[in-house]
Amino acid sequence: MTPLFTNDAVVLGILLGILAFVFQTSHSEKPFWQKFYKYVPSLLLCYFLPSVFNSLNIISGEQSKLYFVASRYLLPASLVLLTLSIDFKGIVRLGPKAIIMFFAGTLGIIIGGPIAILIVSSFAPDIVGGVGNDAVWRGLTTIAGSWIGGGANQTAMKEVFEVSDAIFPAMIAVDVIVANIWMAFLLYGAGITDRIDSKLKGDT
Repeated sequence: MTPLFTNDAVVLGILLGILAFVFQTSHSEKPFWQKFYKYVPSLLLCYFLPSVFNSLNIISGEQSKLYFVASRYLLPASLVLLTLSIDFKGIVRLGPKAIIMFFAGTLGIIIGGPIAILIVSSFAPDIVGGVGNDAVWRGLTTIAGSWIGGGANQTAMKEVFEVSDAIFPAMIAVDVIVANIWMAFLLYGAGITDRIDSKLKGDT
């Protein structure tokens, strides 16, 4: 089905309008918006509202070329600007904690899939079975690729490990559902970092 807006210039304008709306209201002095953003992180809305527009077929992430342009040009430029404000001295002061967290996250993505297959196979081997290109482990490589490098990396893993078209849609569904749920928790947690640090006795 053709979305309501197909012109990328219009789609870009809509997305920028959403960001401007969220930015403006999140800094509003009105009591309603202050209470609203006390419970709903602004960053979450920046993800949620475009997804609603996509679900309502107002815009289409599949047909638009904005992702390619943003991922190839805008994202690298944004990352450069972001790294300019990094407090390297502060990172050094974190000591081994930051290094442990980094390697723990990396290791979790690398071995998380095999461990999950091993655990599930002990009581439900049919779920994680499959042979040849339909093997579940092949599908999990696309999820790991997505979590490491996004959609482009996921597609690359599909080609490298020859994941069948029969199992790939299921992996996409798992990726989207799990990633969005986890992202919601992370974005919500970003808005209550002080309370989390207080409960966990965090020192940074």
